[in-house]
Amino acid sequence: MNDILDGYAAAATPELIERYEAFDPAALYAPVLDLLPQTPGRVADIGTGTGRDAAWFAGQGHRVLAVEPVRALREAGMARHGDKGLTWLNDTLPELAATRQHGPFDLVTLNGVWQHIDDAARAIALPVLAGMLAPGGRLVLALRHGAGAAGRPAFPICDDDTIAAAAGCGLALLRCREAGSHQAANRALGVRWTWMVFERPSA
Repeated sequence: MNDILDGYAAAATPELIERYEAFDPAALYAPVLDLLPQTPGRVADIGTGTGRDAAWFAGQGHRVLAVEPVRALREAGMARHGDKGLTWLNDTLPELAATRQHGPFDLVTLNGVWQHIDDAARAIALPVLAGMLAPGGRLVLALRHGAGAAGRPAFPICDDDTIAAAAGCGLALLRCREAGSHQAANRALGVRWTWMVFERPSA
């Protein structure tokens, strides 16, 4: 994990930050948009980067914890979205020890993060994420399939194994939907995404 974080720190140029911020979160979350909370609640955006998605959630009235372990991205996000009322936190997968202290959450999101940890770390992280959800809370995973960027390797993800592991943590699958990459260069490399939404039962 440290190698990947170092890779993101090295890649956190103004150009990458601008490219990241240029994406419209509503378009990115389109495959699961109808399953996001419609009333303000507590949201944790894990691996928030510069806080693009976190700021979008805050704009809908949510109280948002923006979790980002890469200092350069976190500081860029604070400078860009400092007026959005986000709570920023330096914490890392798979344990998320500090993040857990801020829960429970109505929504936990990991957009383009899960591919950066291996199966052993995922086996630790998924129960942690499930435990951070309030009753009726939802977990959104955007899973990247395909090669990672230079310095930021991506581990293979099996959708069926992810669904089975979530079920083992007491989470119900609400949606599993395929989506193409929004970046032409990644589409050319065969990168695709799976969006999943899980719910912790209310009772």
